[in-house]
Amino acid sequence: MALWFVFAIMTAIAAFAVLWPLGRGVRTLREGTEANVYKDQLAEVDRDAEAGLIGAPEASAARVEIGRRLLASAEVERPALFTTSRGLRRGVAVFALIGLPALALAVYLPLGSPMQGDDPLAQRTKTAAASQPLENLVAQVEAHLEKNPTDGRGWTVLAPVLFKLSRFEDAARAYRNSINYAGETADRRADLGEVLSMAAGGVVTAEAKSEFERAVKLNADDPKARYFLGLAAEQDGRPKDAAAIWRAMLEKAPAEAPWKPMLQAQLARLEGTPLPALPDDTIASAQGMSEGDRNAMIRGMVDKLAARLQQNGDDVEGWLRLVRAYMVLGDADKARSAQAQARQAVAGNAERLKQLNDGLKNLGLDG
Repeated sequence: MALWFVFAIMTAIAAFAVLWPLGRGVRTLREGTEANVYKDQLAEVDRDAEAGLIGAPEASAARVEIGRRLLASAEVERPALFTTSRGLRRGVAVFALIGLPALALAVYLPLGSPMQGDDPLAQRTKTAAASQPLENLVAQVEAHLEKNPTDGRGWTVLAPVLFKLSRFEDAARAYRNSINYAGETADRRADLGEVLSMAAGGVVTAEAKSEFERAVKLNADDPKARYFLGLAAEQDGRPKDAAAIWRAMLEKAPAEAPWKPMLQAQLARLEGTPLPALPDDTIASAQGMSEGDRNAMIRGMVDKLAARLQQNGDDVEGWLRLVRAYMVLGDADKARSAQAQARQAVAGNAERLKQLNDGLKNLGLDG
């Protein structure tokens, strides 16, 4: 209420500033007009003529000249006298007292409120230009976290971005800070384990395996953690254990789980079953070939696609086809490598990076 009172006082002062000159206009005009000056000059000429200070011819000539100027000034001032009429001044006064406050309220009320708080930092950062390089945005967040190192939400936002930029060591540090300051979850433990594996070139290290095991303790059905535990079993020389882990995942997987094709391909590779056909019509037409010829043809096409993308890295759909092909072929390492290369190739274009991430999510990967 006090704020509205201040606004009312300010409005009254503004209205008074407008009305004050209008109230003094007629008086000023009457006192300061040129006609009054010329009338005074005529009276002075008459006094000088009576006193004998000037002759009659000179006095007559002076009266004629002053009279001419008086008539000329009257013609010029007539519009001014009209504009200062009482009716017009009253209209301006009413507008200043009522119209201006009403207009101000009509503009202010739909646009803002004095009681409305500031937008949160997260909301304001969404307004950043989409064309701004991703590295600049990351640098801004990192600068914020240097001043606020306990901002768990900031670390949670930054960590996956660093991972997409293949800054694995920085991403691992960000995930650890996210866990320390934002709380431990199965997703964060699994993400940290994945980053540690990527930093080791795709090898599930002992430290990464420990993170996946912690994730499973928090959520026994976490797909990422269970997949990498299966991969760790295979890398340890226990393919049967890996197949058992992945087969159990498929048995519990929802029908719409996006990572099922990749897992089925991994099982097909471990168990030596025929490779599933790629979704592309050209690949599907090769079903009639022998397994060896079909595999050779598929790999040849995949190699050609990979070579073309090295020359033209802006082809997002091409990168998605390449990643999907490696997944179907059961080559998880090449699929992850293609995924990282794709992100590096389009990192400078926010729109293409979003398209790539959306496509990777549809493939069951971390977009």
